Amino acid sequence: MISSVRGKVLHVGATEAEISVDGLGLSINATASALSSLREGEEGMLYTTLVVRQDSLALFGFASPDERATYLALQSVSGIGAKLALAVLSTLSPNDLRRAVEAKDTARLQRVPGVGKKSAQRMILELATKLGPAAPEEGVASETSGAAIADVVVALTGLGWGETEAHAAVTEAAEAHPDGTVAQLLRESLRVLGRRK
Repeated sequence: MISSVRGKVLHVGATEAEISVDGLGLSINATASALSSLREGEEGMLYTTLVVRQDSLALFGFASPDERATYLALQSVSGIGAKLALAVLSTLSPNDLRRAVEAKDTARLQRVPGVGKKSAQRMILELATKLGPAAPEEGVASETSGAAIADVVVALTGLGWGETEAHAAVTEAAEAHPDGTVAQLLRESLRVLGRRK
């Protein structure tokens, strides 16, 4: 298994990054939080897992070992494929997912694009014993502080947006999701910018 990738970041897109490792360019599908940590032209590192299908090999990247472990647990849920598991972790942090599963909060899980009521119920049932307990909810408000907003602005400017429009989009995203994680704010900011095109 390819457990991590480190190298020069050649490109960062909305859902994937390209990292050069010893002259080999690797295309990696990644979560929003993982992508927000990368800067084009600089060295970057992602925790990864290789998904092997009958007709393809795909590399998926994560910001932390916990995010990767949660992704693997998600893929064990019937009906949750590689791309949908990635969408879950681009919308909910591993701890947010644990809280939703513990609270049997199907509405929260259904905020993920592609997750309907039945999929949410399956996730709650099948992940109940696989994710471990959620960490205490300390510092949720602080995550949407100026530091979090600054991280998202940097990520958006790395994707090619101007700093002024990036900051305006993040501000709008933070108003819509006052308790949003960095990953959620990045995703919402990209939606805001997409509407303005």
